[in-house]
Amino acid sequence: MARHEAAQLVVIGAGPGGYAAAFRAATRGMRVTLVDPEEHPGGVCLHRGCIPSKALLHAARLIRDARDAAQLGLAFGEPRIDVDRLRAWKNEVVRRLTSGVGRLAQLHQVDMVRGRAAFVDSAHVRLIPREGGERTLAFEHAIIATGSEPVRLREQPESPRILDSTGALDLPDVPRSLLVVGGGYIGLELGSVYAALGSRVSVVEMTASLLPGVDRDLVAILARSVQPLFAEILLETTVTGMRADEEGVEVRFARTGTGASTGASTSTSTGTGTGVSTGEAQRAERYERVLVAVGRRPLSRGADLEKTRVRLDDHGFIAVDPQRRTHDPRIFAIGDIAGQPLLAHKATHEGLAAVDAIGGARTVFEPRAIPAVVYTDPEVAWCGLTESEARASGREIAVARYPWAASGRAITLARTDGMTKVIAEPGGGRILGVGIVGPGAGELISEAALAIEMSAVAGDLRAVIHPHPTLSETLMEAADLLMGESTHFFAGRGPKRA
Repeated sequence: MARHEAAQLVVIGAGPGGYAAAFRAATRGMRVTLVDPEEHPGGVCLHRGCIPSKALLHAARLIRDARDAAQLGLAFGEPRIDVDRLRAWKNEVVRRLTSGVGRLAQLHQVDMVRGRAAFVDSAHVRLIPREGGERTLAFEHAIIATGSEPVRLREQPESPRILDSTGALDLPDVPRSLLVVGGGYIGLELGSVYAALGSRVSVVEMTASLLPGVDRDLVAILARSVQPLFAEILLETTVTGMRADEEGVEVRFARTGTGASTGASTSTSTGTGTGVSTGEAQRAERYERVLVAVGRRPLSRGADLEKTRVRLDDHGFIAVDPQRRTHDPRIFAIGDIAGQPLLAHKATHEGLAAVDAIGGARTVFEPRAIPAVVYTDPEVAWCGLTESEARASGREIAVARYPWAASGRAITLARTDGMTKVIAEPGGGRILGVGIVGPGAGELISEAALAIEMSAVAGDLRAVIHPHPTLSETLMEAADLLMGESTHFFAGRGPKRA
């Protein structure tokens, strides 16, 4: 494919935001150069994040389903796990998707540069291909979509025994014991995978609860489910040191609080996952492997942003306006590099908005509801205003919680460990937020996001005829509760306010 020494648009980073922007711009007739180190587009999400983790989570879910089937009178026996085959299947899923996106780049006639890009000034980038042949490319506009990278602990030594999310997804083996540092979505998802495969998994979290920032009533249901899955959950506890050798990692802990939290307890461990409740302020344990999952940080180094007018905020994110334009008018930024939330689907829509703005459209990126999903079992999903945010701001809201124990479909699935919560303006007003915990919550949340974006009121949601029996009915039933009426659940008379 011909390579241009000038491009109307250069996109740096080929993740879900970068390649979406590149393809949209090419569809509209722009000459586009897309720069990324990987052989095919996809970024962290397809190569080392969303896709491989969901493939492994699917395998973990099958193991759990097979074990839970005993309560229905179906016995499958203990699974025989072929780690090499599982790893190969996960890699094939990644290869299939990334090569497909690579083919789309060819069809869109996007000039793919496999390598790095660094700014020379506000109108030129230096391209450094993997195969050599460095050159300078002039551009009319640029989109920075370089994403993020895992955060390291200060106490973290270099050792193959200590993994980040990328290393954990490579599935090097199934360790006898695994410590997950971080009780957020990455730690819980990957910890669940390894626990299902046979590891004795412990989780340590510095805050008072799993999934910091998520409404406590949703987290409580998840915590009750994962508590028997994990050997122990240490809350309000920090890692103060690590020492690694060829056979494992010794980890030192310090308690920062009481450790109390709904659905999770603090206990001591031998590193094999057995333990009893304790009030120890400090302790040390040994694990075969450690997974550090304490968050991600924006990846801006190496791009020579200082040679442009692009500015970073106090957290290292690129500052952008509602069109995703930086302080340098020619340059836009999207995705993880442009701020929270660090979600692939948010990056995609930012990329499309940026291309619209480059094309002269009067557009802004201002969604009311960006869905977030934790793909544990059960899943947790939410969008729009959370109950904790409303309470913190003093906003008056009405809240309805519909337990899945009242859902016919949940009962037939033997999965009544769920809840659908709808937050609205008082008096049956606009839907402001929705939270769902239960199997398939990530599939259900899109209806809620649409309701919020369309300014639907509670009466609109309850009036939509949902198929029966389905889990989607729980949204309709929760809207019924907001109106003070419910066919299948009695929660007293009249709507509830918070």
